[in-house]
Amino acid sequence: MFWSWPLDGWIIVVGVLCGVSSTLLGTFLMLRRMSLLGDAISHAVLPGIALAFLWTGSRSSLPMFLGAVIVGVLTAFFTEWVRRVGRVDEGASMGVVFTTLFALGLLLLVGAADQIDLDVDCVLMGNIEMTPLDRIAVGSLWVPRSALTLGGVTLINLLFVMIFFKELKLFCFDPALASATGFSASLLHYVMMIMVAVTAVASFEAVGSVLVVAMLIVPAATASLLTTRLSHLLVVGCIIAALTAVIGHLGVIAIPPQLGLKSAKTAGGMAIAAGLLFSLAVFFAPHEGLIPRFVRQRRLSQQIMLDDVLAFLFRLREAGDASAVSISRVSDQLMIPELRIRRSIAQLLADGLVEEIGEAIRLTGMGSKRATDLVRSHRLWETYLSDHAGIAPERLHDKAEKLEHFTDPGMRKRLDQQTAASIDPHGRPIPDEAGGERD
Repeated sequence: MFWSWPLDGWIIVVGVLCGVSSTLLGTFLMLRRMSLLGDAISHAVLPGIALAFLWTGSRSSLPMFLGAVIVGVLTAFFTEWVRRVGRVDEGASMGVVFTTLFALGLLLLVGAADQIDLDVDCVLMGNIEMTPLDRIAVGSLWVPRSALTLGGVTLINLLFVMIFFKELKLFCFDPALASATGFSASLLHYVMMIMVAVTAVASFEAVGSVLVVAMLIVPAATASLLTTRLSHLLVVGCIIAALTAVIGHLGVIAIPPQLGLKSAKTAGGMAIAAGLLFSLAVFFAPHEGLIPRFVRQRRLSQQIMLDDVLAFLFRLREAGDASAVSISRVSDQLMIPELRIRRSIAQLLADGLVEEIGEAIRLTGMGSKRATDLVRSHRLWETYLSDHAGIAPERLHDKAEKLEHFTDPGMRKRLDQQTAASIDPHGRPIPDEAGGERD
């Protein structure tokens, strides 16, 4: 893998700055369910670029940048205006505005096809590989112009988020309360839309519309699977955006030659890296990931089965059957395959909650205490739901059975204080904490 800091290093720096600046604002767009506004702006700036060229006759960056920013800001304003006047949701208003402006831009480009030189592939994928060649002297160091532009945008976005962090938090989660506290939520909305437009346009020339959209949406969405606290969400999102740039560019350098390809677009590689990191979070995020969630559900299902076996043995003993119970009988009564019951009983034996007598089992002292707590919780819930919720007796069992597995001693104590009966609605005694009948 060939690596050159003057080339590859600056490409990664530009990608990181694009990702961090976009994520700082994209997090709030995501929280406000407006993530696709970046997509709308990155498409809608096309007429601004074309008009700037037709007006000035020049392809210099400043006029095109200003034209794109102006149209990007208008996109945000028109989107909000269409939403209010047309009484449609924000997604529909975005679709109306950006498709109209994008179509207008295409018409302008077709009309000026002989004069204007724009590569469609460059518009979509950018030209980040060439950014190190367009340099500006900063003291004794030559810095890519895109790095300076995006560095300034990143700094402005960071200062904006730090200064207005509390207001942005209220604005995202409770706009009405934000307005009631004395600042204009509408004004903050438009300021943020202007900053999104500037960020999208500043990134557009270097990295193209695909990566702009990816960086505005994907790092924040990935971070939301890893944390729920807003400050952590911003930090984690920016870290993910930086990793996306590094992994994406290194992947573009290393992987295409292995596949027999001459080259690949770095912006596309960074967008793919963002999608891969999101996919990893979807599957492996500690709290929201599919695999950890599946493992927790399996553990919970297993724990509920263990509890059901203990409660069944307790009820048999309560009914006067103090002898050991065969495993096949437990399986038949609980309507659970015997193989699964045997695995559960193996766990109960290991925990010392039951003891084995031949092919039969019975509760130990520790198991009897656990079973008593479960049955007590169940009958307290039945009594409480009957007395305070007015639920019919025939519907009590299923509801109480779900709640009994999640009832701790503190909850049983509160239920005990709320229910004075010594028997449940079905006429069965409610055991006390010591295992005897309640007075």
